[in-house]
Amino acid sequence: MADSRDVQAAVDALSEELGCPTLIEDPDHKPLWWSAQDAVDEVRRRTILQRTVAPEAMAVTRRLRLSQATEPLRTPDMPEIGMGERWCVPLRAGRDLLGYLWVSDPDHRVGEEQLPLLEECARIAVTVLHLTRVSAKDLERRRAALVDRLLRSHDESAASELIELERLPHDVAVVVRDPAGAYGWALPGGMSAEAWTSTARPAASGRPVPLVDLGEAARRARCVGRALTAGARLPGPTWDDLGAWRLVVDAPQDLDSADVHPGAAVLADLPRHDLLDTARAVLDHGGDVTTAATALHVHRTTLYYRLDRIKDLIGVDLRTGQERTELHLALWLDSYRRTGTPPST
Repeated sequence: MADSRDVQAAVDALSEELGCPTLIEDPDHKPLWWSAQDAVDEVRRRTILQRTVAPEAMAVTRRLRLSQATEPLRTPDMPEIGMGERWCVPLRAGRDLLGYLWVSDPDHRVGEEQLPLLEECARIAVTVLHLTRVSAKDLERRRAALVDRLLRSHDESAASELIELERLPHDVAVVVRDPAGAYGWALPGGMSAEAWTSTARPAASGRPVPLVDLGEAARRARCVGRALTAGARLPGPTWDDLGAWRLVVDAPQDLDSADVHPGAAVLADLPRHDLLDTARAVLDHGGDVTTAATALHVHRTTLYYRLDRIKDLIGVDLRTGQERTELHLALWLDSYRRTGTPPST
């Protein structure tokens, strides 16, 4: 079975046979294999040395519709962008574009009779690239299935299989990021999981947990997101910073906010939310009326008027009342429960 070494050997052999620099790129023009590059144009030099493609060269690829070609094409000399004449062979497996084979040919050494040599090199590259893509898709499917099992339950077997599949340390710990980070495994809800390292930044799920507890880490990250949506003011957006909000996110589902204090539901069910917002602001700021008024962008006179209305409605004086703690937790719980369905493990 052909592998990457066979492609490199084919590229070197083709370049030597034709006396022309040869290059194979992926569909995004990232260089994969190339021969010794002697006298090359600016576009080729930039591709190999800087691993970037000039926008002008990308525009040529689109203008000549190379991504749709099914046979070797000769591109013209374009000195204005530093791109000499060359042959392009699109690398295809069925309808899938896997990349391009390029042969620089400013001296017209390659004619129709040499094209079978280009096509044979392209065939070897297609075989390897297709197998690589199939293997990558299979790996992705296996990974997704194992991650799904871990999200659903405490599955020691799935954890062991994933560790072996990804070649991770047997004692690997993981965190869950919300929103998803640039690395790791994609999770439902726009989150991601990744193996923890000592230099990594804090994650929504808090301190790392064993891989087998991935489902719990995902639940914690979702809880943090719901708490923030509910208006939680946390030192940091992580599970470890929830503080008293842990009482809310871990509250039994059969515990209603009215069980903590009935006034929370009364305020939440009013047509306008000004009294609810006022109660939350005053309580979240420890009863500091001045700070609460600033946060609400209202005059203190307006705030005092609202406090009197709250006292008339639910019988709690937010300035001195003994029930403030219960009402505060009830308001948190009511707001949290209104953010959506409870996250499952």
